[in-house]
Amino acid sequence: MPKAKTKKGAAKRLKKTSKGLIKYRKAGSGHLLGGKTRKRKRNLRKAGVLNKSEIKRVANMLG
Repeated sequence: MPKAKTKKGAAKRLKKTSKGLIKYRKAGSGHLLGGKTRKRKRNLRKAGVLNKSEIKRVANMLG
C-alpha cells in the first residue's frame, strides 16, 4: 500500500505537540476588532488545542 500523503492545507494550519495534542490558531482576530472586548481579543491570541475526538480525525491529515 502506498504512503499516505500529507494534506498541505492542514499542515500549514496545525502543529503537533510533543504529547500528541494538536494546536491551532483561533479564528476571528484578523479584522473588525473594534466591536470585540479586550478579554475576547486577548483570548484569541492564545493557541487552541483540539479535542481528543477531533485529534483522531485530524491525525490522518498530518500524515
